[in-house]
Amino acid sequence: MDKVNNVIDIIKDMTFINKLRFVVCVFSSGYLNFKYDKKEYYKQYDKLLREWDEEYSKSFFDARKYPIILFVLAKMMEMNEGDE
Repeated sequence: MDKVNNVIDIIKDMTFINKLRFVVCVFSSGYLNFKYDKKEYYKQYDKLLREWDEEYSKSFFDARKYPIILFVLAKMMEMNEGDE
């Protein structure tokens, strides 16, 4: 449970733009499974991120520029289904 709380705390501390970037990565990832319609959520958050982040709307999203997002995604992939 500590692992889950640590990930939640990291996400809470992210800026709004990084939270949007994170969500776009999560819903575009094939490694994480959700009960939700991933394509629909991806479209909504992608549109929102394009409105808020000029760099994202002009170029391909390079996740390597955002190590905190990669770190949280890796931690989520390590979790079992109950933790996710």
